[in-house]
Amino acid sequence: MFNLFLIIFVVSVLAILHTYIFYPAGLILFSKKKEIKNDVYSSQDNLPEVTILMAAYNEEKVLDEKIRSVVESGYPLNKMKFLIGSDASTDGTNSIIGKWSSSHPFIQLIEFAGRTGKAGIINKLVTKSETEILVLTDANVIFKKDTLFNLVRHFKNTKVAQVCANIIKVSDNSGISGQEKTYMQLENKIKLYESVNWRIVMGAEGGCNAIRKQNYAEVPYNFCVDDFYVSMNVIEQGKEIVFDEHAICYEDAPSLSSVEFARKVRISMGNFQNLSRYKKLLLPFWKGSSFAFWSHKVLRWITPFLLITCLISSAVLSFYNDWFILITGLQVIGFTTPLVSINSKYFKLISHFYLMNIALLKGFFVFMGGVESNIWQPTKRNV
Repeated sequence: MFNLFLIIFVVSVLAILHTYIFYPAGLILFSKKKEIKNDVYSSQDNLPEVTILMAAYNEEKVLDEKIRSVVESGYPLNKMKFLIGSDASTDGTNSIIGKWSSSHPFIQLIEFAGRTGKAGIINKLVTKSETEILVLTDANVIFKKDTLFNLVRHFKNTKVAQVCANIIKVSDNSGISGQEKTYMQLENKIKLYESVNWRIVMGAEGGCNAIRKQNYAEVPYNFCVDDFYVSMNVIEQGKEIVFDEHAICYEDAPSLSSVEFARKVRISMGNFQNLSRYKKLLLPFWKGSSFAFWSHKVLRWITPFLLITCLISSAVLSFYNDWFILITGLQVIGFTTPLVSINSKYFKLISHFYLMNIALLKGFFVFMGGVESNIWQPTKRNV
């Protein structure tokens, strides 16, 4: 009995360490000398036309800055179209878009009478687009001067189907914003080195990425994480995904734990939807995309269950070895950290880790009960 529970405990711990430490560290350490060699457009080339697609619901706080960042991006305006789907907005969203459209005709407002959800709007906007290259973005993601060019330049290579932007979180370190910024910095590094090693990325950030229209997959109406669905479909097609660290844009990091908790629950629901849809991509294990899927995503999604398994197995082992009494106690303390507020960077990271895993667990049970809609409420903007 002791040996059985010891094996369960060790395997669970190693799985958690692999997805959060060993896999990222291995990628970063062994990929630094590699470079992405790609046939790309130069700024002097005849650049392709692009269509920017964006869904917006009550985004008046950030919309003006967003549109201005697109207009001033430096990409030729005569080769750009900007379709914005307003999801039955009730604030000043439509009037802001209308103001910009009157002076920049390439910006077009498309109103949706009833709540449709981001995925449904983007699906519809894709059918209305007429260019080969599409840029999918969110209202609170602000472009730098060369963001669009750095995204589009990779499409000179016909093997490339999707390009991911480097979204940098802007944080004032209030609430959980500092923890989210740290987490996203690591995520971006992992995606960069996945791109370097295997020419794929485990999920483009929906906030900003570019894709060939022919490689876009219509997202089912009830799928919650549309960006991951689209990226996994690209991988399923055998096409390449590039992460461009120079295609920089900025997004405000959430500061309220309650808001981020709700977002993580929704993401968790979508994670398990996508796992069900793309489970065949988990094999064979030795294939780069399969290894990345297991290491970067699946093990992370099941970490709540691994944490529970660690707790139960160590509690049983404590009857055989006194060291496991301490190990069990430390885990119990870990689970209670979200209930305590201590002004320590390391304590906050531990608390955030457990809180987000509780959100993942809740999302799993919601998924098991059935997801009927992907209609969202936008995250509260820190402006």
